[in-house]
Amino acid sequence: MNSNTHSRIEDMSGLLYINGQWQKSLGSTHDVINPATEAIEGHYADATPDEIESAVVHANKAQKIWWSMSALDRANSLHQVADAMQNFSRLTGECLTREMGKPFRESNWEGGAAASSFKYYAEIARSEQGRIAGPAIAGQLQMVIKEPLGVVVSIVPYNFPMLLAGWQSAAALAAGNAVIIKPSELTSLTLLMWMRAFKDLPPGLVQVVTGGAEVGEMLVRHSDTHAVAFTGSVPAAKKVAAAASERFKATLIEASGNDAFIVMPSTDVKVAARGAAFAAFLNCGQVCTSAERFYVHEDIYDEFVMELSAQARALRVGSGLDKVEIGPMASARELARFEKIIEAAKADGAEVVCGGSRISGKSGFFFQPTVLKVRPDNSIMQGECFGPVAPIAKVSSLDEAIALANQSELGLGANIYTESLEEAFRAVNEIETGIVWVNTPLNDNDAIPFGGRKFTGTGRELGVEGLEQFRRSKMVMIAPKAEADPEWFPYPDDEAFN
Repeated sequence: MNSNTHSRIEDMSGLLYINGQWQKSLGSTHDVINPATEAIEGHYADATPDEIESAVVHANKAQKIWWSMSALDRANSLHQVADAMQNFSRLTGECLTREMGKPFRESNWEGGAAASSFKYYAEIARSEQGRIAGPAIAGQLQMVIKEPLGVVVSIVPYNFPMLLAGWQSAAALAAGNAVIIKPSELTSLTLLMWMRAFKDLPPGLVQVVTGGAEVGEMLVRHSDTHAVAFTGSVPAAKKVAAAASERFKATLIEASGNDAFIVMPSTDVKVAARGAAFAAFLNCGQVCTSAERFYVHEDIYDEFVMELSAQARALRVGSGLDKVEIGPMASARELARFEKIIEAAKADGAEVVCGGSRISGKSGFFFQPTVLKVRPDNSIMQGECFGPVAPIAKVSSLDEAIALANQSELGLGANIYTESLEEAFRAVNEIETGIVWVNTPLNDNDAIPFGGRKFTGTGRELGVEGLEQFRRSKMVMIAPKAEADPEWFPYPDDEAFN
C-alpha cells in the first residue's frame, strides 16, 4: 500500500481526523517513542483551538444526519464498521504494539474485541427505543422515548485504546450520538489509523483530535459537547467531572482499580497460580482490572507463592512483535513511576521472591515480572500499581480476606479462586466492587455492564446499561383529541375551603 492509504504508523504523524478526513494539524508536535526499542516511530500533534472548534461544529452537524436515519440503517452502518475493524486488526495491532509495547497477540485481539461491541450495540439499540406506560388519563397514549445526548467526548487511556474507545463509541453511536475521541498521547497514531474503519459513516460523526490534557479540557468544557466518557487516574477524573458539572453534562468515569485476588485452600493451586499470572502480568500489568493485591490463605500460602513465582520466571519478556508474553512498560515515565513503587515496597518490608528490577543491558522500558511477599498493610497494597507485580499477603480466613479487599477506596473488580459454593456466594455478595470474578479472572462480556464503585467512578460500559449511559428519556403524553379537562380552571366553588 502507498502512503495515501495510511497503511504505516508514520503516515499518521501530525494528523487529526476531522469531518471524515485526515488533515495535518497546525499545532506543535511531539515524538512517539517505541517503548521496546526507544526509536522514534512518528509524532503526534497538539490540536489547536480552531481545530477543536472545527471538530465540534462538524460533530453537531453529523449527529443530526445520523439521528435522522432509520434505526435499521444505523445498525447496518455499525456492522460495516465492525467488519472493517476486523479486516484492519493486524494493521492497527502492529501500530499499537509499536506505540505502547503490548504483545501483538493482544493488540490484534483488541481490534476484534472492539468490533464485537459494535456488533452487539448495532442490534440492541434497535430492539427498543422507549416504552408505553399505562395511561394516567383514560384514552391517552403516554410513553417514554429515548433520545441521544448529542456530541460525546471520549477520552481514552493508552493501555486499551481501541477497546475502550470501541466500547464507548459503539454505545454512543448506537444511541444516536456523534463522538469526538481524544486519545492518550502514547497511542494517538493507533486511533488515527483505526479511523479507517469509520470512513463510510457521515463525515464528522466520529473524529479524533490529539494532544494533551489541555485538548481534553477544551472538549469537556465546550458549550456544544453534551457528554463525557473518561478513563484515567482519580485526580484527572475529578477534574473532568468537575468541568463537566459546570454544564450538567452526563459523565461516564472509570478512574483506576486496585483489584483484590483471593485464593482459598479448596482450589487447585496450580490452576489458581496460572490465573494469577495472567491477572497480574497481562499487558505488563497495565490493566485497570489487574490483580494488584493477593490475599492467600495461610494453608496454601507457601505453595501458591512458589507456583506463581515459577509462572512469572517462565514468562518471555521482549518486543511485542517477537514471541513473548510480556512487552515493555508504555513509556520511560511509566517505568520510572513503577520502579519507585517497587522500591517503596521493598523499603516497607516487602520480600522479593522473583524479579524486582528493570531489565538491564537492552534498550526499551522493560521490567521483570515481580512476585513479592508482603504484609497486608505494605504500601504497595494501598493504591494502583499499573505494572508487572504480584504482591502476596497471607490471611487466616475468608472473613479477613474480604475485609482487606473492602478496605480500598477503589472498587472496580475482585477475584476469588475457590471450589466452595458458599465462599463464592459470600465473595459475590460481600465484596464492594462493580465486578467479581470467581475462578475466571479478567474476562468480560459485551452484554454485561463493566464499571466500579467508590473512587473508581460512576456509570457503566457495555450491556444495556452502557447504551443508557448515552441516552436521555423524554416523557410524552398524547390525547386523541383536544377537549376540556375537568382539572382546568375555573375550580368548582364547592371544593374551596369553607
